[in-house]
Amino acid sequence: MSSRSTKDPVLSPELIRILKIFGLASLLIVFALSFFDSKRANNTGEDPRFRMSQSNRLYFLNVRALSYDREVRKDAKMTLFRHDNRKSIDDEPSLDLVLILNGQKDEAYLYLEPINTDWPLNLRITQGAETKEFEMKNGNKDDHFEHVQKIKDGILEKSSFYILHEERWVPLWKDEGELEYLNIILEDYSKLIE
Repeated sequence: MSSRSTKDPVLSPELIRILKIFGLASLLIVFALSFFDSKRANNTGEDPRFRMSQSNRLYFLNVRALSYDREVRKDAKMTLFRHDNRKSIDDEPSLDLVLILNGQKDEAYLYLEPINTDWPLNLRITQGAETKEFEMKNGNKDDHFEHVQKIKDGILEKSSFYILHEERWVPLWKDEGELEYLNIILEDYSKLIE
């Protein structure tokens, strides 16, 4: 027989009481912390800046897309939307803000499309006495998102825009209506990705 007897049990009443206290405390901590699980880590690798919900996409396609020209790019599996009110002069350089829907990834992008000019683009934004200049290079969706963020405040404040073309600054979006349609595109995009 072993040297232990019934007088010296492995699970003494003190040990059972300690296990009950730690077990109950562990369960209470887990239960309390479960209320603070509102923010989870995003481990999907997807960028939430471009994500659009199905309801926002359907609203855009059924209501807002009526004021856009639609171009379906089957090679890229994307749909490009250009606003109907945009103006283009045949020989003058310009920029067009294009809203792109990627149906396969449920994402929306903004793209600055150069017209009668090419990348890299040098832009000047003038608001009163303040002038800002940017050089923008062609890139991916993140680069274009940053480009739009640079000019967004100028569009909202109805600043004067200029593009450097053949060593001279050419005015962009001279008419009030042109800045207004750019503002509409920005609003539609923000509603898509909210």
